[in-house]
Amino acid sequence: MASVVSHQAIGTLQSHRYLHDSRLHQELRSTSVKLTNGFIFSNGFSRRGCYCSSSRNFTVIQSSASQTSVFDPVKAPSKSNASESRKKSNEAALILIRHGESLWNEKNLFTGCVDVPLSKKGVEEAIEAGKRISSIPVDTIYTSALIRAQMTAMLAMTQHRRRKVPVVIHNESEQARAWSQIFSEDTKKQSIPVIEAWQLNERMYGELQGLNKQETSDRYGKEQVHEWRRSYDIPPPNGESLEMCAQRAVAYFRDQIEPQLLSGKNVMIAAHGNSLRSIIMYLDKLTSQEVISLELSTGIPMLYIFKEGKFIRRGSPVAPSEAGVYAYTRRLAQYRQKLDEMLE
Repeated sequence: MASVVSHQAIGTLQSHRYLHDSRLHQELRSTSVKLTNGFIFSNGFSRRGCYCSSSRNFTVIQSSASQTSVFDPVKAPSKSNASESRKKSNEAALILIRHGESLWNEKNLFTGCVDVPLSKKGVEEAIEAGKRISSIPVDTIYTSALIRAQMTAMLAMTQHRRRKVPVVIHNESEQARAWSQIFSEDTKKQSIPVIEAWQLNERMYGELQGLNKQETSDRYGKEQVHEWRRSYDIPPPNGESLEMCAQRAVAYFRDQIEPQLLSGKNVMIAAHGNSLRSIIMYLDKLTSQEVISLELSTGIPMLYIFKEGKFIRRGSPVAPSEAGVYAYTRRLAQYRQKLDEMLE
């Protein structure tokens, strides 16, 4: 069964790699802001690669944003009432998923920014993750530029009860955008934009990439390799430290993803162990010492509720048939009820 769904999802990834209608693309752009600190890009920016920062200064900035209702249309308040409206805003869901096991995870190799697909077990983990979030609203999907994260997102969405189709947004030429327009409003309503961002890539492991982890420990010593893998500010040779990874991942989250939550969009992020640890450090206000002991399992979704400018961790949904996760908020319970009614 896993292999069948895998082929379906990969087919979706290949056959739907086109842009939305330019009006929808413009709508997404209008809800985002430009990165400061030297970065300028749009939601559609995608690059297969990895960013290494030359600076190691990183400060966790507390969230102060809020959002509008998940179910009500986003209303544009007058300038005089904008601040007050945000204070009274409701909630949005944020789902974080670390990709399933990759072929190099299976072989115990350092992977980093090398673009390696999921293993058979990883496909099964992604499908299981999708079942766990199948009754939680998803309006926008963010993935890294690496195929294992994209496969995880696509496979997970094959299990969602809403049955919307993920459509990848690219930064392409004017000709490609013209060719890829969608002319059906009904079809667009049944689509979910997927935004790829290299800033969400795994930490770049430099000269360790492709090496066997056990053989590397034997060569350099267990303590040295542990320091490279688990310290906050010490990078492997010609690679990134967790601190450097956090600089790009958290900056992207704050400037591109948080505004989506602010506008009432429910967001899913499919990414990697270190980029997600960096984001969780920001969400949970962890110290550099606390984050190095944080472990994330592959294919296990983590749910947060973004409400009144605060991120509230709700844990991992157990299964779509169990009501516990939906009882966390009235909004999630209402959404699940609407799905039940729609699918009866």
